[in-house]
Amino acid sequence: MAAGTWTTQNKIRPGVYVNFKSEPQVVGALGERGIVSLPLLLSWGEPNKIISLEAGEDTFVKLGYPMGDAKLLLVREALKQAKTLLLYRLNVGTKAAVTTGNLTVTAKWGGIRGNDVSLVIQENIDDNTKFDVTTLVDGAEVDQQTVPYIADLVENDWVVFSGTGALTETAGVPLMGGADGTITNQTYVDYLAAVEIYDFNTIALPSTDDTLKATFAAFCQRLRDNEGKKIQVVLENYPTADYEGVISVKNGVILANGTTLSAAQATAWVAGATAGAQVNESLTYQAYDGAVDVAPRYTNAQIIAALRAGEFIFTANDNRAIVEQDINTLTTSSLEKGKQFAKNRVIRVLDGINNDFVQLFSEFYIGQVSNNADGRNLLKTQCVKYMETLQSMDAVQNFDSQADLTVQTGNELDSVYIEAYAQPVDSIEKIYVKVQVR
Repeated sequence: MAAGTWTTQNKIRPGVYVNFKSEPQVVGALGERGIVSLPLLLSWGEPNKIISLEAGEDTFVKLGYPMGDAKLLLVREALKQAKTLLLYRLNVGTKAAVTTGNLTVTAKWGGIRGNDVSLVIQENIDDNTKFDVTTLVDGAEVDQQTVPYIADLVENDWVVFSGTGALTETAGVPLMGGADGTITNQTYVDYLAAVEIYDFNTIALPSTDDTLKATFAAFCQRLRDNEGKKIQVVLENYPTADYEGVISVKNGVILANGTTLSAAQATAWVAGATAGAQVNESLTYQAYDGAVDVAPRYTNAQIIAALRAGEFIFTANDNRAIVEQDINTLTTSSLEKGKQFAKNRVIRVLDGINNDFVQLFSEFYIGQVSNNADGRNLLKTQCVKYMETLQSMDAVQNFDSQADLTVQTGNELDSVYIEAYAQPVDSIEKIYVKVQVR
């Protein structure tokens, strides 16, 4: 479905085109959030494909390790706040394998995790014409099949069998030769092409490569401005983006177990927390789950400079790492985008309006409702109801259903022009107190 912004009413494709502009004098049913995406180099799992993981899901089969393993550090960080992770394995790797007798056993996926897989073949105690073929990972059984011949074996979640003829007993043979392999910038470009068709709120790029940062920022801007898909990307130290769709993480954190996460690694948590935050929530002063300090620490002057530059920074507070201010990289204000667009809570409200309007109109109105007074009144009623829902949950304020939303005929017979005013609610972030002592 076509979407995006508009300058004049000259669109060809049927769709929803939404503009957000600040008033020059201004300073300063809802879709679900919580979907984050992340490209990673992994040691197991299907490559070059989006793998969907829910918070709390067992990752052992899909990714080869339990969630608590160090290999899944960034997966774990992303899902601390998000409800769904769209994970993309960048690397194909080399598959571990072993041949015993006429049987060749190959790991289902490439990567070093395949080297932890082994096979035991023993004669079945009840039927000496058959064999028990057991697949083990880290010495623990994950699959057992009782068959007479190699051709009767079927692949499982860990290995693929090949060969013909009879099986021969073995006390245990490990698969060998598995390797993670390498990745190039092109693999990240392939990831962007793969994830674009999915619905998500944020992307994290855990990389320090400036070329990749520029690529991801451009991807975000294209989706937001040209495709009408309001997402945000989280990058490490990239405040030059100067764009509301890009969040730039300046520093990392130290977890309670002693693990130090760089700013690039911390993008996973920031993206997950941003995706998980609702339209009436701010991450300002929110603590990073399980963190006890920041790395590196900055002085007061450095923190102020970072905020002015549009950087998302963690500060130390009572054995915690807290978000100093929930902002994006937009620092250049204009008549169309005032400084309130730099606040991520505000952006979540505006993005929610865009995404929900696109879904609502495309599912229930475009091509289905007549463009006459009755149809436009029906459309207006739905829009008003939506805005009042936002107001009831403190996402917007001062909405007047009579003055702040109009639905008119467009320039053509099949077009409708909607003009709406929205005043997003921000969180209290600065409290000034004057105490007079008598």
